[in-house]
Amino acid sequence: MNIKREIKSYIVKEGTSMNELIEKLHITHKWSKSVSNFSGKLQRETLRYSEAKDIADALGYEIVWMKKRNE
Repeated sequence: MNIKREIKSYIVKEGTSMNELIEKLHITHKWSKSVSNFSGKLQRETLRYSEAKDIADALGYEIVWMKKRNE
């Protein structure tokens, strides 16, 4: 799954909208209020890791690194 689909699936899972997420990111993490800028980053897959962490936080998640199992 690419980053765009993954983030959008979490937005839907949380019952929120892109506009509501951007508003929350603006308030809590001082993001721009531009939905088009956010959509563009998702489309181009140019989202920074720190931005992904902010998004996860705003949606009530945290990013966890787990060691792969050797198969």
